[in-house]
Amino acid sequence: MDYDVVIVGAGPAGLAAAIRLKQLAAEADRDVSVVVVEKGSEVGAHILSGAVIDPVGLDRLLPDWREDPERPLKTQVTADRFLYLGPAGGVRLPNALMPRLMNNHGNFVGSLGNVARYLAARAEALGVEIYPGFAAAEVLYGDKGEVVGIATGDMGVGRNGEPKAEFTRGMELRGKYTLLGEGARGSLSKQVIRRFSLDEGREPQKFGIGLKELWQIPPEKFEPGLVQHSFGWPLDNSTGGGSFLYHFDDNLVSIGFVVHLNYSNPTLSPFDEFQRFKTHPMIRGMLEGGKRIAYGARAITEGGFQSVPKLVFPGGALIGCAAGFVNVPRIKGSHNAILSGMLCAENVFAALGQGREHDELAGYETGWRGSDIGRDLHKVRNVKPLWSRFGTMAGVAIGGIDMWTNELLGFSLFGTLGHGKPDHATLKRIDEVKPITYPKPDGIVSFDKLSSVFLSNTNHEEDQPVHLKLADPTIPVERNLPLYGEPARLYCPAAVYEVVYDDAAARTNPRFVINAQNCVHCKTCDIKDPAQNITWVTPEGGGGPNYPNM
Repeated sequence: MDYDVVIVGAGPAGLAAAIRLKQLAAEADRDVSVVVVEKGSEVGAHILSGAVIDPVGLDRLLPDWREDPERPLKTQVTADRFLYLGPAGGVRLPNALMPRLMNNHGNFVGSLGNVARYLAARAEALGVEIYPGFAAAEVLYGDKGEVVGIATGDMGVGRNGEPKAEFTRGMELRGKYTLLGEGARGSLSKQVIRRFSLDEGREPQKFGIGLKELWQIPPEKFEPGLVQHSFGWPLDNSTGGGSFLYHFDDNLVSIGFVVHLNYSNPTLSPFDEFQRFKTHPMIRGMLEGGKRIAYGARAITEGGFQSVPKLVFPGGALIGCAAGFVNVPRIKGSHNAILSGMLCAENVFAALGQGREHDELAGYETGWRGSDIGRDLHKVRNVKPLWSRFGTMAGVAIGGIDMWTNELLGFSLFGTLGHGKPDHATLKRIDEVKPITYPKPDGIVSFDKLSSVFLSNTNHEEDQPVHLKLADPTIPVERNLPLYGEPARLYCPAAVYEVVYDDAAARTNPRFVINAQNCVHCKTCDIKDPAQNITWVTPEGGGGPNYPNM
């Protein structure tokens, strides 16, 4: 099937690009055909974010959205709190000390999945074709090496790789331009970055893992519009990360935890740090008496300004979190995702009007740094490197001062700092660290992985090829286990990876087991594996989590 523009990923970036293309086409009285493919079973099924949303992107894309009775965001921020937590208590930081760009007043609290569903409805009303449940599994190249589209994965393939009775061949969707809006560590984006050396001359991309639960709490504990962030306990000073807690809609609370993936202790478990965080006396009381109704996890791009790769390649471009447009200290990326989709769409539309196709959209690449996206990321470019270099206490303080100088004086005393090692290269050997032991979950505010995965509504066809590929099947047991204790079993938030023994007490005959049906598509294994031995590829379309209101 042939289109003018093929878009991979029905997230804020991809849908914004589709909407903007159709808006421009209508204004010029031209026809531009646009298709969006989405691997989730429905639009929004795989979308997970905090989310406090800066409305600047929505305001520009759809100026009437605030008056729309179907609008997805109805709760504005009413209170903004920043906490530093210790093991038994915490300190609230004065808002006056926080850089102004950290102020959340004027922002909205809600579900980014519901924002995506709203954008999809608006896009379809403009004539965009959207196909959920179809995973883009392959990049198509032309005779000159240019990208000419994508192919969706075959359906109905058995674990042995052979077609089953219900086998259906994937479709080729060919376009004059192909836009990749897959989110952090997208499988096709990763291939295109490597093939065209888009990260050459850039700092390595950095990542975090964000874990989130949705709770319904008693009305007397609910504070509509409350936004609270914290750092400190349970993470030690050398491990970056923090929490978010947002009250919105009808007695709903989004509570989550982010761990920077450049941590060094291989016995650290981001999931268990999150569960431990909820037992803190300043957090526990709000959750007790409530009900946990959803769970999920997703990798987050954290490299910022200096890690953004070259955005364009022959025949297409990267948009949104596939490009790495998250503002780390603000924990916000959806506004930049929408703005990048719009900026890219404007360059695509101009190229199509000139009769061009399958070339590089140079204007998008040269324009983003001077746009609101670039200005947003440039002010905070040193926060992540400072945190990594100096630890939480000193790093956050120095990063705050750096944001103030950028905001008030327009420059940084540090210039632009580098990130150093990629995240997979930061682990110490297990004999160099003090192992972390975690308390058992209490079933009231803290829980185990399997009951959490159940709440993510994750489902994969059991009899299909494993979508977590090992380049060398011997590495987990022969290298990662003796050196690091096989960290995959801990950094995975969904109990996908296990090391099992014939005799657990004697630890005889260890085997590495992949429970691919549990995968919530967070991509952490693809990022953090110290041997870079695991590659995440798309499973059969429609598989994975089905997040409600996340």
